[in-house]
Amino acid sequence: MTHTPLPPMLRRPDDGTAPGFAYGADYNPDQWPREVWDEDVRLMREAGVNVVSLAIFSWARIQPAEDTWDFGWLDEVMDLLHAGGIAVDLATATASPPPWLTTAHPEVLPVTQAGETVWPGARQHWRPTSPVFREYALRLVTALAERYRDHPALVAWHVNNELGCHNVYDYSDDAARAFRAWLRSRYGTLDALNHAWGTAFWSQRYTDWEQVLPPRLAASHPNPTQQLDFKRFSSDALKEHLRAEREVLRRVTPEVPVTTNFMITGESRAMHYADWAAEVDFVSNDHYVRPGPQALDELSFSANLTGNIAGGRPWFLMEHSTSAVNWQPINRAKRDGELARDSLLHVAHGADAVCFFQWRQSAAGAEKYHSAMVPHAGADSALFRAVTDLGRTLRDLAPVVGSDRSPARAAIVFDWQSWWAVEQDSHPTHLLRYRQEALDWYSAFLALGVRVDVVPLGTELDRYDLVVAPVLHMVPGRLAKELTGYVTGGGHLVTTYFSGIVDENDHAWLGGYPGPLRDLLGIRVEEFDPLPDGESVELDDGTTGTLWTDRIAATGPDVEVLASYRTGEQAGRPAITRRRVGDGSAAYVSTRLGADGLTGVLARLLDAAGVTGELPEPARGRVELTVRERDGEAYWFLVNRTDEPVELPGVTGEVLAARTADGWDREDGGDGGDGGDGGDGLLVLAPRGVAVLRRTPGAP
Repeated sequence: MTHTPLPPMLRRPDDGTAPGFAYGADYNPDQWPREVWDEDVRLMREAGVNVVSLAIFSWARIQPAEDTWDFGWLDEVMDLLHAGGIAVDLATATASPPPWLTTAHPEVLPVTQAGETVWPGARQHWRPTSPVFREYALRLVTALAERYRDHPALVAWHVNNELGCHNVYDYSDDAARAFRAWLRSRYGTLDALNHAWGTAFWSQRYTDWEQVLPPRLAASHPNPTQQLDFKRFSSDALKEHLRAEREVLRRVTPEVPVTTNFMITGESRAMHYADWAAEVDFVSNDHYVRPGPQALDELSFSANLTGNIAGGRPWFLMEHSTSAVNWQPINRAKRDGELARDSLLHVAHGADAVCFFQWRQSAAGAEKYHSAMVPHAGADSALFRAVTDLGRTLRDLAPVVGSDRSPARAAIVFDWQSWWAVEQDSHPTHLLRYRQEALDWYSAFLALGVRVDVVPLGTELDRYDLVVAPVLHMVPGRLAKELTGYVTGGGHLVTTYFSGIVDENDHAWLGGYPGPLRDLLGIRVEEFDPLPDGESVELDDGTTGTLWTDRIAATGPDVEVLASYRTGEQAGRPAITRRRVGDGSAAYVSTRLGADGLTGVLARLLDAAGVTGELPEPARGRVELTVRERDGEAYWFLVNRTDEPVELPGVTGEVLAARTADGWDREDGGDGGDGGDGGDGLLVLAPRGVAVLRRTPGAP
């Protein structure tokens, strides 16, 4: 069979073939006897696989002892894959140090906040700041790079694996030394550090750098700025390890691109991926669906954020699951259509590579019940047939490869520093979840059928008509000026409770909340009034608030009260406000309304900003529209968010692929079944279906 060529991010300079999607998985041949390998390559070709990530957890096999190397098996696998037309994203294999290393050098093992050693037996049992680990890891990286620098199968380097997934916070003596060096670089002097940390409180003033430690287990709440700086440092320490491996690879193989797999999913807050993105040649991400009513929304949110961290350029979906995972309390299999829908929703947000963990489901080990492209049941299974079907669909979608995400008119700002700071201890409530509030706003946009970009803080906002910055807790003075400039320039800003509260040192802004945003919003809050778990308040617009309320006073006649509290301690006072500023506005939502409650509020704010949906009214909220574009052509991805067929009257274009009731319709015009052109020009999406249309400018 003919394989679709790899996307530009993975092609060698001398590869002149037209690009296609990358499709594949983590491949772990060292888990299997040699006779399985040939069968693997045959099935990969049948499924349309054209790339695998190789040797991710193979350090112990590659280097069975300090002075012993075994490349023979890896040479054979590399040659076998190349002969089968399958490219290799070769891992540096440093994610899990072998037993001989941790036995000889137990000082590389991480230490918990309570001073306990994290022992071998799982993975990622290494300190990001350990000079001993760094020495051995770079020795391995150098050996791999020098051996495979000219191998024709090699198309990319995969640094480590999910950096920081289990070892981001290390409180060892190595970490303490590195933390002090990081603080010296950040603050310069102890006086500056003492000011930033507010060490006059609780007699914490430092007079020597050696006195400074990570925020280890303490008698009470550790210094909040110390905690925040340790989070900053820990993300930077992992970034430095990424750089160290990357520099070896660039020195030996300067023409081979380097990436590492981010984990923009769920509550993986510890790594500042927007800051890391500049360190890799292309952005890669791992994503796993988490059960719940917002599961599909969260997938879209994460893919959206990944695409914008990548600057709107194509990125690599390094891992997701074909079906069930193994690490949730209950691990359910995906339903019919969900494998393709989930994969293509990532593609819709800019992924030019669709890969899974893993190729063949393990027979032993901690992840033996995690699904794979080839399940325990083997190739004669519905799951493998769905995998093969997706491979064919990706080949049909080859024209999309290399296109960029088309910007929306609205944006949700996502800020890692606020995320870190807002969920620390000693706060008005421990129930606040930063990412959940952002996700609720995203769900409201989806419910209204309005496209929105999820963008990291620092993105140029002037391109957007409306910007939502939920729980923007940390607002340095410079950021306050930027937001004010955005509004006075005609932009429409929305922010929420517990925003504008602290500066970059986690020091409270004085004079009333929300600090430097008071004048812009036209309100003043003297005191927070968070709600106990399970308690709620009613607003006079019919919505219900939980988690938080504010005692708001409007400070000017130009402030419009969009909703007031009807019940609770703040009854009769403003709950949602909006201040007009020339052609722009600044709105404030003082309670958690949840996705459903935000929908009506957001509709009013969008209307004021002149932002509307692009789909016909009956499909809004039921179908997600995402757009990619290149050279004047737009690719519309239409994803059915429901378990029922959805009609899309008036939506036209060349159908590149559409899931029908009987499978995939891959021809323009369809046959009248669900998911294709119904014969009367009516596009119908099957339950959990996807359609991809190529459209020219001006098309309805």
